[in-house]
Amino acid sequence: MVQFIFWLLLPLLHKTCPGHAWVASNFLMTGPKAYLTYARSVQVGAHSGIEECKQQFAWDKWNCPDSATQLKGLRRATRETSFVHAISAAGVMYTLTRNCSLGDLDNCGCDVSKNGKIGGRGWLWGGCSDNVDFGERISRQYVDAQETGQDSRAAVNLHNNEAGRLAVKATMKRICRCHGMSESCSVQTCWMQLSDFREIGNYLKIKHHNAQKLDIDKKRMRAGNSADGRSAIMDAFGSIAKTELLYLEDSPDYCRRNVSLGLYGTEGRECVQHGEGLTHWERRSCRRLCHECGLRVEERRTEVVSSCNCKFHWCCKVNCDNCSQVIVKHVCARREAGEGHGFRWRHRGPK
Repeated sequence: MVQFIFWLLLPLLHKTCPGHAWVASNFLMTGPKAYLTYARSVQVGAHSGIEECKQQFAWDKWNCPDSATQLKGLRRATRETSFVHAISAAGVMYTLTRNCSLGDLDNCGCDVSKNGKIGGRGWLWGGCSDNVDFGERISRQYVDAQETGQDSRAAVNLHNNEAGRLAVKATMKRICRCHGMSESCSVQTCWMQLSDFREIGNYLKIKHHNAQKLDIDKKRMRAGNSADGRSAIMDAFGSIAKTELLYLEDSPDYCRRNVSLGLYGTEGRECVQHGEGLTHWERRSCRRLCHECGLRVEERRTEVVSSCNCKFHWCCKVNCDNCSQVIVKHVCARREAGEGHGFRWRHRGPK
């Protein structure tokens, strides 16, 4: 994670202190104070974004592997990397905003710019609104500074960063408190509050599903005229809303292992067949991860022995029984020789 935050800060260092060959540890300790003030929040926010990515894609063929968590290492601009950029920028903005409102950061506090103004019929702005403008501004300074290129990939990455930040704003909630005699609620005081970060992840997962492929005039891009190339990029962005996710390249086959792309395939991945409270997406995980990838579902049973029925005897002894429990998991496995494509199960019990 220190390496991750260093890559977030390094472009800012070059802009602030050109010509200095700082190393990560020295910069984190002695770099520009304005940046270091927020470094911890940026680090936590980036981590929360990646954790949310893993949660959102836990039962997908692409499951946000570790190779996708380093923004500097993302060579492709696929539908999936658009989500990584968006959720990372959202995570940084979210954490900065929250820490600001909690008073954890210097020179920052609640957004009270609307307090006292009429917000609607029967309610006024008041209280402590989360300062998303601050979080947005600092997030943009840290995260967007990585994109130093002028090509279409950099433009798409910046667009997706902004879409992530707009998702934070779009999911905010208005919270109100009643005032009046005997809590009659004749007047309410309201403020804007961040939603749970899971709601932001859900919002961006839908945007990922509906992501648009950017169509750029490649002839103008290859013409060699940088001004004409930038113009081609701007024209392609013309009709696309800032809230939508964009990508340039089709996704690779996530069923197959591809070391060069940092992909591990779905062989060996766990899926779920039964259980209470499963979503429709979870119930279909074995079909998606195994069958659609030409693999079979293998049931694996593991016997786990643990202490149970413990009793305390005066004085001072505890006697316990040994209880065994069989844990059942389903994983994707290669088909055996001669096995067809029908659904076939292989059961393995404890030896």
